[in-house]
Amino acid sequence: MARLSFSVFRAMSVLFLIARFCLGASGSDRVETQACADDPLSFGFYAFFDPVSYSADDDPESEGFSQHLGYEADLLTALEAMEGAGLSFVRHPIPVWDEIWLSPASDQYDIVGGGITILDSRRRDAAGEERVTFTSGHIIFRQSLLARAEDAERLSGYDKLNSDVRVGALVSTTGEGRLLELTGYVDENGVLAAGVKVDTPPGTLIADGSDDFVITPAGESPDLVERTGLHAPVDTMPQIVYLGGEGGESELIEALHAKTIDAFARGDLGNQTAARASEGALVVAARDDKIEYGGFSLDVNAAELAACLDAKINWLTDEQRIGYGEWVEEPTVFMERAQMWNERDGQED
Repeated sequence: MARLSFSVFRAMSVLFLIARFCLGASGSDRVETQACADDPLSFGFYAFFDPVSYSADDDPESEGFSQHLGYEADLLTALEAMEGAGLSFVRHPIPVWDEIWLSPASDQYDIVGGGITILDSRRRDAAGEERVTFTSGHIIFRQSLLARAEDAERLSGYDKLNSDVRVGALVSTTGEGRLLELTGYVDENGVLAAGVKVDTPPGTLIADGSDDFVITPAGESPDLVERTGLHAPVDTMPQIVYLGGEGGESELIEALHAKTIDAFARGDLGNQTAARASEGALVVAARDDKIEYGGFSLDVNAAELAACLDAKINWLTDEQRIGYGEWVEEPTVFMERAQMWNERDGQED
């Protein structure tokens, strides 16, 4: 079935809402209108995930570093515009990705976002204690491989990766996690295959197939935290390269242009943006079939706030019918939805 353009979809949504409110809403169709918070909420956002969540200036010392831009920034602004929602956010850039989703458990932030994939393993800390909860998913994520245009056919599938291919990845991301799963580096629990060599600053470690060597999107074994590379024991698996530091995405894209790596395993949205910015030099060569959702994280004890946010987020996304694709086509889509909320006749108590 062909996908409707956003303009057609918007017109159909308006007609549906008019009919709905003329007939009256009841039961499960009632829209939650209670205020979510009495005071402004501290929101921490990842600063380097263009176009989903990023700072206006990537220099942490600049004023623009605190200015939040992107898909999630516009979603938050629309939440603030919803009358009666009682939502306002004081936004703080976070330059480090590692375990960003656990930040609300430390009381530093009320909510954290930045393109965080909702995973059950990310609800828990290293001790296995549940520390955070997530809002409803508001954005769909798929993983992909960004490559140079001349390598598009050669790297058109994860099954085409071999020991001659160097793939860049970011630690503790779903891009890394799915890359390792799809290429056989780890099993379903994130345990590295026996014989995998792990480059670390102190030296090279060799995995023995036990749970002493684990890498997942939620974390890794202590000895593997500062990993810089992975080497497989067979020729049918690629080499994995890590370039760290703040804004590691930029380093990996530069390495791709410089031909020191052959592909970059990352979320498809970020890779599409990089491909467009390259003016044809880079392309998305392969896409993962698996679909996951991204959301915001809150302290596990903030379940009531999370539920209140869900009601508003689900309204703005029309129960996940409106997302990143619609926002790209019409960046004001969430503010238009907020205006529709504000103009409803006979809001429910």
